[in-house]
Amino acid sequence: MSDHGFHVHGPHDHALEHGAQHEPEGMAGQLAVITAVLATVGALFSYMGGATQANAGLDKNNAAIKKTEASNQWNYYQSKSSKQGLAELAAALVTDESKREFYKKEVDRYKTEKVDIQKKAEELEAESKEWDEKSEAQMHEHHRWAQATTVLQVSIALAAIALLTKRRWMEWGTVSLGVTGIAIGTLAWFHI
Repeated sequence: MSDHGFHVHGPHDHALEHGAQHEPEGMAGQLAVITAVLATVGALFSYMGGATQANAGLDKNNAAIKKTEASNQWNYYQSKSSKQGLAELAAALVTDESKREFYKKEVDRYKTEKVDIQKKAEELEAESKEWDEKSEAQMHEHHRWAQATTVLQVSIALAAIALLTKRRWMEWGTVSLGVTGIAIGTLAWFHI
């Protein structure tokens, strides 16, 4: 280059300018775009897979908590049953009529209390079952996301092989696997 604005291009400069002005052509350009799209979709699917797995764990934890609360209620129910049994025995053995009436009232009170305790325990068991079912549904969805992510990763690997070997049929394989992965991800999205 001279001081007066006259510029001479060398062959290397011309090739660099030409490459910078044009988009990648042919198979390499197509695979670059396909790979970028698949990697982006795969990252989203991977995130969704992790989120559903975490949700499944939280739901399973809630199920365990409710199961423990139900167990506590059943233990309380058993305690009332034991007290009722002792009151029935006392009513049968006591000779004083006033004490016998007291124990019979205690038996009735324990029977009434047990009804409420049993109802609460059954409600807690039902809640635990609901949380378990939610956890199972989340795990099913997680598996779909993981399957979709895996298929997309294989598709991206196939794209690299296609680029290296310059095999057009592998490029079509890349696209086919990519579409399959996206279809599996769609199933996960719709909880199927």
